[in-house]
Amino acid sequence: MPRESAARLAVLVRHNVLLMAREPGPVLSRMILPLVFITLLRPLYVTGQGRTAGTEQAVVGTMVTFSLLALSICGGAILTERLGRTWDRLRGSALRPAELLVGKAAPAFVVLLAQQFLVVGFAACFLGLRVPHPFLLLGVLLSWSCTLLGLGTLLGVLVRSLGALSAAFDIGGMLLSSLGGALVPLAALPAWVADVAPASPGYWAARGLRAALSGDTCAVAESCGTLLAVALVCGAVASVRLVGRSGRLVAL
Repeated sequence: MPRESAARLAVLVRHNVLLMAREPGPVLSRMILPLVFITLLRPLYVTGQGRTAGTEQAVVGTMVTFSLLALSICGGAILTERLGRTWDRLRGSALRPAELLVGKAAPAFVVLLAQQFLVVGFAACFLGLRVPHPFLLLGVLLSWSCTLLGLGTLLGVLVRSLGALSAAFDIGGMLLSSLGGALVPLAALPAWVADVAPASPGYWAARGLRAALSGDTCAVAESCGTLLAVALVCGAVASVRLVGRSGRLVAL
């Protein structure tokens, strides 16, 4: 990367980090609430599934559910620029399209990944979660974070108001995590749920996390591949809309 390009990218990343720091509420809530949720939920799962399986279920359910709710961080970063009518000014600057997209995406990606590391670290330190295959787990976390980033960016492009964004990630997050078998195992849900579950990215995230904890390399590879494919499709659509048609989007 040329030095000038790296300098421009660093300025944009720093700018977006400062925007997050000025309104830390959404980020802090997405970090703290999962820890409260997993602490309260774990005894229920342990009672029904045993200590090891129950702890894993609590971790998977919490991580998938609250990371989907964190779509608001990605979508909000884009929607704020659109509503503030600053996106076209960014496009008119010396920033290249790739620099613009990476500069917006990098801070959100770090937050998403940090949230998941925090949940896993908390469970490992205080709840007895065993992580015998950390590299498999890391692969799933990175893939899932890419998917979340793509979904969140696409939401930020498509919705027209902060209220619509809030409804989308609240309803969509709970729906995708529930249909994916994150909160309740698919075996305990109606048969039709298992049939439609693979259509939810939450299903592949939950499947990949369980496979990583058990050491199932093939299932991890399949889950990561599916998640990255979803991320690629969502990211490509969002990028075309943002870079190629941002003026129309801002006016919506």
